[in-house]
Amino acid sequence: MHIHILGICGTFMGGIAAIAKQAGHKVTGCDANVYPPMSTQLEAMGIELVQGFGAEQVDLNPDVYVIGNVVTRGKPLMEEILNRGLPYISGPQWLAENVLRDKWVLAVAGTHGKTTTSSMLAWILEDAGLAPGFLIGGIPENFGVSARLPGKPALDPASVSPFFVIEADEYDTAFFDKRSKFVHYRPRTAILNNLEFDHADIFADLAAIETQFHHLVRTIPGNGRIVSNGREANLDRVLARGCWTPTERFGVDAGWQLGALHDDGGFDVWLEGKLQGTVRWALLGEHNRLNAVAAIAAARHAGVAVKDAIDALSRFANVKRRMEVKGVAGGVTVYDDFAHHPTAIATTLEGLRRKVGAARILAVLEPRSNTMKLGTMKDALPGSLALADRVFCSAAGLNWNPGEALQPMGDKARTFTDFDALLGAIVAEAKPGDHVLVMSNGGFGGIHQKLLDKLA
Repeated sequence: MHIHILGICGTFMGGIAAIAKQAGHKVTGCDANVYPPMSTQLEAMGIELVQGFGAEQVDLNPDVYVIGNVVTRGKPLMEEILNRGLPYISGPQWLAENVLRDKWVLAVAGTHGKTTTSSMLAWILEDAGLAPGFLIGGIPENFGVSARLPGKPALDPASVSPFFVIEADEYDTAFFDKRSKFVHYRPRTAILNNLEFDHADIFADLAAIETQFHHLVRTIPGNGRIVSNGREANLDRVLARGCWTPTERFGVDAGWQLGALHDDGGFDVWLEGKLQGTVRWALLGEHNRLNAVAAIAAARHAGVAVKDAIDALSRFANVKRRMEVKGVAGGVTVYDDFAHHPTAIATTLEGLRRKVGAARILAVLEPRSNTMKLGTMKDALPGSLALADRVFCSAAGLNWNPGEALQPMGDKARTFTDFDALLGAIVAEAKPGDHVLVMSNGGFGGIHQKLLDKLA
């Protein structure tokens, strides 16, 4: 089958492309913005990319068009597909019908931590020899790809693994299907990591998002398992609306607990008052420790012993763009992180502060997500950036003034509409021993390498 993917360079749609290619389909695709790491991954797989959404792409004559949620009415290719009555389907529905059917799906949902927790869970299953398939909104360092089909389990290489780990996003499915993506996945095991207001472009308020999570809970079978963050009142409200599945909680006494934090960054894992073992790793922040216990609990439901899951996490190598060190130049360390919601910004800075102590942190922020572009959470920015010594914020493409929003930070914060001026100001400020933390959910003009080149 030949599938042509509209919006192929998004992490989710790029993952679908990888899986379809691996399954033997002919895959082509198009997008308006092409940048690494997804473009690099697609090119390495030999997938032909077309720039833009031109109507002439119907001449490729695919069997079906798979539509990403970046695609809107008015794009010439989409209009031509509709006018001609050509076959099309959303990405999540294609995945559900062609890959997830008959699989033991382990879904990771939540406002924050989906990518990292999904990567941890996939790695635990892989380390246990279960060869899971996965589709993750980033590239786990342990695998080097964001998506793959299930493989052959170590104990039964004549079979194919039933397990599939998926990052379960609450964002809408497509312009013609406004349900959240995750209602298509029908998981047997589900992690509910946390729940805050986000995606202000499609959700009116927190209650609207809670309703979508309730719809997800309705799809989980009675012989399944829900692993829920016990510290989240918003999730408790969701479960109180109706739950037909056994539930374990983490982060609270009556469930999975975080124990002592060791000097090397390791931490103890407890379950209902009993020590289960110690995770030895170098990841930063309590949010990652909570992600870890959630992944351990979900893996246990799939049959992985807790001690084996804990041991596997000692070899977990994190995800690209999650506190990824891009390089050191002139004594300055430059990091790349995907954080773009105020809570994620705060937890990322908290983890880095614990690591670097009194050293200076220069936070560089591009408010690029739809929610941030709307300015919905602008009032929370000063508090989320409080642990930074200096803040440099891009104001490009915003219809609100970040300078006004960051005014409570005084001269610690500066905003720029011009990219080169922003770059120059960071380089002028940076000193040996500083840590430059770049936070964006996009390519940010290749700022990381440009900083390193100038600092060198």
